Amino acid sequence: MNTYFNPVRTFQGYGILSHLEQLVEQYADPQKSILLLVWHADVLHLEELEQLCIREEKRLLIHCFSASNPELEQLYEMYRITRDKKIGMVIAVGGGSVLDVGKSLCCLYGKGEELSNPEDLRRLIASKDYGSPACRWIGIPTTAGTGSEVTCWATIWDPAKGVKHSIDTQSNYACAAIADPQLIETLPLPLAVSSALDAAAHAAESYWAKAANTVSRALALEAIRIIMGQIDHLLEKPSEREAHDAMSRGSMLAGLAFSNTRTTACHSISYPLTMQYHIPHGVAVSLLLGPVLLLNRPALRDMDALLNAFGLTCPQELGKRITGILAAAGHPVKLRDWGVSEEMLPSLAAHSMTKGRADNNPVQLTEKVVHNILKKLM
Repeated sequence: MNTYFNPVRTFQGYGILSHLEQLVEQYADPQKSILLLVWHADVLHLEELEQLCIREEKRLLIHCFSASNPELEQLYEMYRITRDKKIGMVIAVGGGSVLDVGKSLCCLYGKGEELSNPEDLRRLIASKDYGSPACRWIGIPTTAGTGSEVTCWATIWDPAKGVKHSIDTQSNYACAAIADPQLIETLPLPLAVSSALDAAAHAAESYWAKAANTVSRALALEAIRIIMGQIDHLLEKPSEREAHDAMSRGSMLAGLAFSNTRTTACHSISYPLTMQYHIPHGVAVSLLLGPVLLLNRPALRDMDALLNAFGLTCPQELGKRITGILAAAGHPVKLRDWGVSEEMLPSLAAHSMTKGRADNNPVQLTEKVVHNILKKLM
């Protein structure tokens, strides 16, 4: 079915953060507070954020959230300390973790006594009964990979229960997303590369997802073409602006693509690898691109277009291309080097069947199929 929807106003490019002031004036409730959620206090030294802090001093609340892969208890704690502040807008500045926490808070404010402890939050997520978000949010990514600024769901990890949650409602898209490459220039190279490959995975999975449509496929191919066309430049000259701008554009396009399709097998299989072995998400998901492409080959629509976007001539080349990039950035490329043993593969396979991801793959996933994929990556 060829339908596409994404209501986020997008701003991308060097210097585009200057639009923040007008967006706050347009969307923020003047009678309520603004929560500025940042991954690190250093970003407050950006001229545009300094100006915001001065102009909105009386109603601006600033909090840092520096954890990766936000956990349910961490989200609840941020909710607890801000819920009585009459928040009318959230501005989230950071990687996917900060953006996911920021957008989640918009769904939680207004619940009042319904959320008196983390267990209440678990029940709310399980019921999906969020209602309308109590406030709006603006996403300002400081990495180029997650696309969270243009999606309406948030990933929240729950290690106490051994599961990954998704806070998910169509009414919680950002009112605006500002992707300024100046914010990603100082990323350590390993993180910059794994983030870029995460975005490439978003795009590839969007391309072959069951829910793919004409617009999402076009966005996905362009995202892959931009990212893979400049990622060697990023590795060779990580300080140059051209590559950072390309990663920023590619990530936003990939986010727009999978905002309509969600992801598939790569993400589903990657979740227990990240939760149990702390393999960075971008590394885990990109390592799976090669074997999942081969798995999906019989069901792929226009394989040549996808290979062309990756700059490849045959599907067997993708795995080598990805591991070569990861190795050049200093990442281990074998699961055993992350502490995974063959004895754990059956358990990992059993925890890889994430609803909404595994069943969105064009070729059926089974635990046996996943086990074989993981074994090839050992």
